[in-house]
Amino acid sequence: MKIALDAMGGDTAPETAIAGAIRAARELPVEVVLVGQQAAIEQHLASYAKRPANLSIVHAAEVIGMDESPVASVRKKRDSSINVGVELLKERKVDAFVSAGNTGAVVSASTLLVGLLPGIERPGIATLLPGVTKDTLLIDVGANIDPKPLHLLQYALMGEAYMRCVLGRVRPTVGLLNVGEEETKGTEFMKETYGLIEASGVNFVGNVEGHDIFTGEFDVIVCDGFAGNVALKTAESLAHAISVLLKRSLAMSPITRLGAWLAHDAFLNLRKEIDYAEHGGAPLLGVDGISIIAHGASGGKAIKNAIRVAYESVRHELNPNMVEAIRLSSQRVPP
Repeated sequence: MKIALDAMGGDTAPETAIAGAIRAARELPVEVVLVGQQAAIEQHLASYAKRPANLSIVHAAEVIGMDESPVASVRKKRDSSINVGVELLKERKVDAFVSAGNTGAVVSASTLLVGLLPGIERPGIATLLPGVTKDTLLIDVGANIDPKPLHLLQYALMGEAYMRCVLGRVRPTVGLLNVGEEETKGTEFMKETYGLIEASGVNFVGNVEGHDIFTGEFDVIVCDGFAGNVALKTAESLAHAISVLLKRSLAMSPITRLGAWLAHDAFLNLRKEIDYAEHGGAPLLGVDGISIIAHGASGGKAIKNAIRVAYESVRHELNPNMVEAIRLSSQRVPP
């Protein structure tokens, strides 16, 4: 299996991208194809005593910056690491593409160059969030901020297929993020979406609220990209704030510092549970190829785990399973 990695994507690329690629090449049964400026990649690879044999390079002269217009940059910078990596995916020279670069550019390139799966109108970014009892998949977290009810139905079907096929959840539950649990709550858009998902055949549990996201009671929570992105960024900010406030409180006196020392292992376990690096990357569901979006601040561990997410998605034949889920649902829900 070959997985292309955008070596120039991320806040500290190419160092962290290469570090993650090295770890993935050593730990996973894949060939990692580093896509980017070859001279820069070779320079950083030279710092490693031994370069894995299952690591290769494809040159791409240009880089799409984090602050560049996604669609414009994809069209203008044809030789960017994102475009070249997605072209490799389109031509089936690799089985998946991973990038910690400009999210909008990855979404645009994947949609425009690779295209969408049969029956899918808009792709959605899905991310796993830690919960009290188990992880929950939130979709969409930023790909489509002005969706139609049909798009959210498709997110529900794709998210359910991901949790069932890749993570092995038996009959995953699906909830619709809304302002109340009652079926009558929300806008006409939400009510129409509710009806579509209810009739689709998935294990739909109805509306869920913001406080349900981290309980772990639901396998998949569906929302539009605007609400999903706000929820995700709020969660990231809150996790950071809690960490800072907790450290401040624990340093207030000798007794609290002693308590912190005694609870050191517990704090390490908590940090691991909420660390996005453990999940690695967010799959862009709906495109005709496996495309994984990693956090811009990803370190080597997060990049390695993003490649692992790509590997697991290919290995479990995610896309064929999503196509089948869409096909079966179309027989229940009229167009």
